[in-house]
Order: sequence, then structure tokens, then C-alpha cells
Amino acid sequence: MKKLVIVESPTKARTIQQFIGKEYNVLSSFGHVRDLPKSKLGVDTEKNFEPSYVIPTKAKKTVSLLKKESAKTDQVILATDEDREGESIAWHLAQTLGLKSPERIVFHEITKQAIQEALQNPRKIDQNLVEAQQGRRILDRLVGYKLSPFLWRKVARRLSAGRVQSVAVRLVVDREREIEKFKAEEYWSVEALFEKENKEFGAQLSQKDGKPLGKLDIHSKQEADQILKELGGAIYTVASIEKKETRKNPLPPFTTSTLQQTAASRLGFPARLTMSVAQQLYEQGRITYHRTDSLNLAQSALAGAKELISKEYGQAYWAGSFRQFKTKSKGAQEAHEAIRPTDPDRKPGTLRLTPQQTKLYQLIWQRFIASQMAQAVFDATSIDIQANQYTFRATGQMLKFPGFLKAYSMKFEEMDLPAIEKGETLKLQKLLEQQHFTQPPPRYNEASLIKMLEQHGIGRPSTYAPILSTIQDRNYVEKDDQRRLRPTEIGIAVNDLLVEHFPEIVDIDFTAEMEEDLDKIAEGKKEWQPMIKEFYGPFAKNLEKKEAEVSRRTIAVEKTDKICPECGKALLIRFGRYGKFFACSGFPECKYTASLGENTIDVPCPKCKKGQLEAKRTKRKKIFYGCNQYPACDFALWDKPTGEKCKTCNALLVETARKKVKCSNSTCPTNQK
Repeated sequence: MKKLVIVESPTKARTIQQFIGKEYNVLSSFGHVRDLPKSKLGVDTEKNFEPSYVIPTKAKKTVSLLKKESAKTDQVILATDEDREGESIAWHLAQTLGLKSPERIVFHEITKQAIQEALQNPRKIDQNLVEAQQGRRILDRLVGYKLSPFLWRKVARRLSAGRVQSVAVRLVVDREREIEKFKAEEYWSVEALFEKENKEFGAQLSQKDGKPLGKLDIHSKQEADQILKELGGAIYTVASIEKKETRKNPLPPFTTSTLQQTAASRLGFPARLTMSVAQQLYEQGRITYHRTDSLNLAQSALAGAKELISKEYGQAYWAGSFRQFKTKSKGAQEAHEAIRPTDPDRKPGTLRLTPQQTKLYQLIWQRFIASQMAQAVFDATSIDIQANQYTFRATGQMLKFPGFLKAYSMKFEEMDLPAIEKGETLKLQKLLEQQHFTQPPPRYNEASLIKMLEQHGIGRPSTYAPILSTIQDRNYVEKDDQRRLRPTEIGIAVNDLLVEHFPEIVDIDFTAEMEEDLDKIAEGKKEWQPMIKEFYGPFAKNLEKKEAEVSRRTIAVEKTDKICPECGKALLIRFGRYGKFFACSGFPECKYTASLGENTIDVPCPKCKKGQLEAKRTKRKKIFYGCNQYPACDFALWDKPTGEKCKTCNALLVETARKKVKCSNSTCPTNQK
């Protein structure tokens, strides 16, 4: 009789089956087998928040198979992931399959040694972790299913509010308003260019009368001109030279958040893609568990890194001792180890992986190996040059020993200064004055928003990618041309409504405190029901109050002087999920709607001759150009019309994404050239 091992994914099941004997049968649950119902709240707020779990339709076939197989054996082993969600899946499996005493095993990597060690050391399901995850799920359900209908009634249909997603949107909105309010401040810099031995180098003005000059201390061109005037005819003498050796330490191996941040900046991967590819690598046994905020490293991994470094790079490149790191993440708890390759000897390029998997694996491998390598060593030089009452400083550095940079490249600037002696008089080539303006804080990108959430203790490793996906899928946030996040009209409206009427939902500190409470539940220091009761009582009372106080007309409706062309009543500006639009005040009797025309381009519709073309978005947010008389006219183009017509067939000329102009008529002979 085979022992039954149950995991979440079929890929993970196939990998584990390779490492254990024929006496085991490894099956997949295909994720969650039980959840709260989609069609109703599923939480009894009158009976201590008791949840009503159901088996989703898509999971019923899998559950039937698992029940059949579990009935054939006396030993069922639950091998789901080691975080709270994995523990919760294991518990739901035990409840759904009616398992009386299932064994629970956990491992941080899918390797033969790790699986065999886990099988030799089974434990029971950790009920504290289960309750922490259950508390989070119920808390999020109460906020989402109670607050979202409020938004439907007061703003627009099909909107949603979430406990953590709303805080993320607030961060984006607040940053946008910082940018809007920002007032640029003018400042100037002065640089001296010198020549020595046919080598030109620059020095920045750094002091006046022995006192440091700050970045913003030269406020105007007049002040800069005065400095240049006072330097007229000055002799530039080397006042001091400082040479020293500087060292740079390697970065720690990846956690979930730093992997997402680095994959975004180096590979251009969105957080969702990074986690999807990392999941594939983990299930194939290539990397350790990828949902973690720990920086711990196993001794076996450290020993493997030492051996590889010595063999591949030379003994001088090893750090000399095992380097361990401590996480600075607020509330770090989930897994037991950082993200690393399961076997350092599996170098990038030696494995059969997809291009995306190869890129991410290479990043993880290089970062881990570099973390155990020697420091990079630089020769740094700084030269102070005196001219009248002013001091200029020239700095340079040259790489002396690459150390960890041999494995993990990082940007640094090399500047080799010429050989100069103290007291030497330098030949001035020219003085440069340059105008600058202070810059507003940049919009968040996915990486910097994840970093901000982590710094505030909001969310956990498994939630960062879903948060970013949700706020974009809900059209609260969109990416600009530089792939930075900006709030949409509807995102700003929802945020402002929540800030004014439900401040605790979008309060950063309050949300972080709730995360800490969930951590305490996971540690067995707190119970989940009292925690939710403490939140839900005031929340439900405030929600009831706001239902009566808040009018949709004050939030989502604007009056206009325009008249409905179909019934003659006044047109209003209403909010929809994808922004503002004209709607008849006679709704529901009159269902006339129209675009505001803010995205209208000055090109008449070639089909109906009445409308104008305007930029629109599909449900997947892909831009197209359609007639503003839709649905009366369904003319549409994917490429942007230029306003000019083809000389061959008289169709519109369009500009493609690659800035190439072509005829919109695909059969036009000009497109065949």
C-alpha cells in the first residue's frame, strides 16, 4: 500500500516523485481545495466570525480523486509550502478529506536530501499559522465585501476596496500630489577644468572661506557670475591630496521583495512575472522557497559556495569566512532561508530552462555567490585645489581588486586622476557654471512601491505581487511611458472617498499594526476572533453611518450645460470604472452615454463622417482609436491616425508603435513595398 503525499502543484509533485521511492504516490491539490464562497460574504458576523467554507467548482474533481486515493492508504503526508498559506492549504486538505492524523512535512528546497530529511521529521499541522492565515482571509473578506458595495452605490459599479490594496493606492495618490505641489528651486554649480599631461579632469567648487558650500547654496546666475568674477586671474594650487583604499561589501542574497525590485530594474520583469518564474524554478528544484523575508543561509549552501568560488575564481575571491546577514524588514517572519540556488554548482547556462527562467536563475545564482565573495577594493583619491578664497575638489577612484564584482556586476564610475603633487600649480582650462533645478520626487515604479510597503510593514512576501496586480487590474493605477505608476481618475476618487470617510482603512500605521497582530496570532500570542471583533465593530458602525451621510451626487456626478441628443434632458458627468463619461440625467429611462472627448484627436471618422476619432482602451488596457459616436459607429484602428490620407487609396495613414507611418488599409499596395 503506497503512502500518499499531497502538494499544491503538479510540477512540484513530479519533481518530488523523482526523489522518493515507489512506495510513495505524490499527487497535487492544484492549489486551494476550499475557500469562502464568491457569491456571498461567507462569514457569520453574529457567531464569532465563523467562516463558511465551500469547495470551488474547479476543485471538486481533484477533491474526489484525493478522497479516493487517501482512502486506500493509512498514511497521508501533506507537503504544501512552508508559509502560512501553505499551512492553511494543508489544514483545508485535512478537513476536506477527513484525515484524522495526517503528517505534515516542510522543506525549504525541493532536493532529494531536503525531501528525505523532511520525511524523517514529520510534524503536526501548526494551528497558529492556520489561524493567522484564516484571520487574514476573513479580515480581507469583511473589508472587501462590505466596502466594495458601498463604492458601487456611491461612485461606480464594479469597483472594489481592499484592506492592503487601498493603502497601496493611497501611497501612489499621495506621491502624485507631492509631484503636483512641488515647486522647483533654482541652483547653480561651478566646475573648474584642468589639464595635466594631456589629461583633462574636473573639480567641483566645494568651499568658500574654508566653509562647505551646499548643493543649493548658489541660488542664481548672478551669484555664479560673481564667483567667476572673483576667480578672475586666480592661481590654482593643490592644497591637499588624500589617497586611501576603500572597500565595498557585497549585497545580501535575495528576499522576495529585493528579488522583485532587482528583477524589475535589471530585467524589466513586473512583480507578477518575477513570482511566476520563481515559482517555476522552485517547483523544478532549482532554487529555494521564493516567498521569504529571511536572509538566513544553510551551512551546506555556504560550504558549497566556498568550494565553487575557490574553484571558479580562486581562493583570493572567497570572503575568508562564511558571511551571514540579518534582515531589516519590519515583521520579518515567514520562511527560514533567503532565496538561493539549491546547488551552487549548477551554473547559469548549464540547465535546460526557458529564456525567462534562465535570466532570473542567473540573477539569483550570481547574487548568492557574490554574497560569499571578498570585498571589492578601490584606490580612491581626493584633491583639494585652492584659488583665492575658494576651494575646488576633484575625486577619482580606480578598481584595484574586483572581489564580488567578478560574479555580480554593479555600476560604479572609474576616474583616473593624473599624478599631482601637493603645492603644485595647475593649468586652468576653463570655468563652467551650470544651472540646475531641484526635481520632484519620482513616481513609484513597481519595485519602489514594494520597497515602500515593506519598509512600513504592510503586506508580506506572498502578497506584494498580488497587491500590485490588483490595483492595476482595477484601473486605480496605471503605468506611464516610463513604466512608473500614476493614479487614474477613478483611483483618486476612490482614495479620496476612503481617506475622508474610512481613514483607518487607508491609514499606513493602522494597517501595519494589523499585520503585527497577524504575526502575533502566528506565534500563538493572540487569538484571531478578538482581533477581528475589535476592528469590525467600529468599522460596521461607521459604514452604516456613511451609507446615510454620503450622497453619490456629491462624489460621482457633475452637472453640465449640455443636452442629451436623444431625449433632451440635461447631461451629467458620471464616474465609471474606466473614468468619467457623459450620461443622461434621465437614466434609467434614457440610457444615452458618450465619451468626454478628452482623448479625442483631430481626425474625422472616415466611416460615419460625423464623429471624431479618440484614444480608447480595451478591457486589457490596450490602446486603440475608435469613433466617439460608438455604438452608432464601430470604426476602430489599432495604430494612431496621423490625420493624413494615403495618396494611393485615400485611406487614413497611421503611425505604428515603432514610429513607422503606413496605410491603414492592409491591402493597399504601398504596404507591400
